[in-house]
Amino acid sequence: MTNALHPSRRRLLGAGAALGGMATLGLAGCATTGGPSIGRVVVVGGGFGGSTAARYLKMWGGNVDVTLVERNAQFVSCPISNYVIGGHAGIDRITRGYDGLKALGVKLVQGEVTAIDAAARKVRLANGTELPYDRLVISPGIGFMTEQTGGLQAQLDSGRVLHSWQAGPQTVALRKQLEAMPDGGVFAMTIPKVPYRCPPGPYERACMVASYFKQAKPKSKVLVLDANPEVQSKKALFERAFKQHYEGILEYRANNEVKEVVTQGSQLVAKLEFDDVKADVLNVIPAQRAGDLARNTAGLVNMNNRWVGVNWLTMESTAVPGVHVLGDATFSAPAMPKSGHMANQHAKVAAAAIIQLLKGEAVNTTPVVMNTCYSFVTRTDVVHVASVHQYDAADKTFKTVPGSGGVSAAANQIEGRYALSWADNIWADMLALPA
Repeated sequence: MTNALHPSRRRLLGAGAALGGMATLGLAGCATTGGPSIGRVVVVGGGFGGSTAARYLKMWGGNVDVTLVERNAQFVSCPISNYVIGGHAGIDRITRGYDGLKALGVKLVQGEVTAIDAAARKVRLANGTELPYDRLVISPGIGFMTEQTGGLQAQLDSGRVLHSWQAGPQTVALRKQLEAMPDGGVFAMTIPKVPYRCPPGPYERACMVASYFKQAKPKSKVLVLDANPEVQSKKALFERAFKQHYEGILEYRANNEVKEVVTQGSQLVAKLEFDDVKADVLNVIPAQRAGDLARNTAGLVNMNNRWVGVNWLTMESTAVPGVHVLGDATFSAPAMPKSGHMANQHAKVAAAAIIQLLKGEAVNTTPVVMNTCYSFVTRTDVVHVASVHQYDAADKTFKTVPGSGGVSAAANQIEGRYALSWADNIWADMLALPA
């Protein structure tokens, strides 16, 4: 993915999530209404994957009974959350409700699934309620491997150290920590070894915090401690931004893996293999795995004891029949990022396949999915990377289409406008909101 895209094509890839999903899956206009239900589908998790699946199951399936279980009253987006952390928008900018899905006929249940009985095909909620299903869709997101870093869980529990890798209260809390930090203080952020959700996300966060310091606290420093040997996404573009916009403010250190987190008086200390780093604000992004719901379901996590293997034609678990898994929790196909846009695409593949399976029809054998990822490097300037992935029948996985996608030639303000439009459009797509 080295060729820059023409601006009009970038805009199409960024804003056309719904159209892309419908066109590639070939199900546009096939919804039916009336008559008996063709099946019960329970969807767990109201993020990019689960909400999209619920919407398209109802829109394409018509008389499919769809229940969405989500523990939070509102959706809060991880994409654009770094923009909030940088002080360029409030949390309301990335918060949306579920009323659009309700209006489509999706049954909303606010609660938390505590168990999945795959043999009996039912899920159990924390309040004791049981929901039967014919097909189950879960989009459990990521969980954290805090045990790999000494003292981290205790620091996270105390609230002194934040990961802010799940948008919501911690997004606001990290912003407040930055505001309270004295000018001349140090913000240190640690990045785990890949794979982790959203490869460019930590580097975008570093830029957003640096942009805030440059404006409001020019004596302060951003220190990026990366366990990887180099920047993992948009490398040249981020390195250019570090130097062009934040020289003297932002310092990037590769091959620096945090081993332990401790407190020394008013400061926090990230202990590395050969060094100790003191910080006024310490943001530790832990190593990641499939979310707890996946891990608590017997046999579902079957790849490297971390991820869920799936049949890419249906997104059905390769270990537990009848359970379809979306998004970050999956063992990724080659060059497929763990991103919100990709979870949205997984959901459309799954929704189409589930409808066909419930009807006793053959599933689509040639699905195509796409991804676009925008990253803010200043308050106004943005870079992007895009890719297209075609199912390969021989290897039974998605592979990047040669020559597809591309990457920005340079950061620019036009893509800044595209990025915010992309966010509004994909939220509208997944939550059935007015465009």
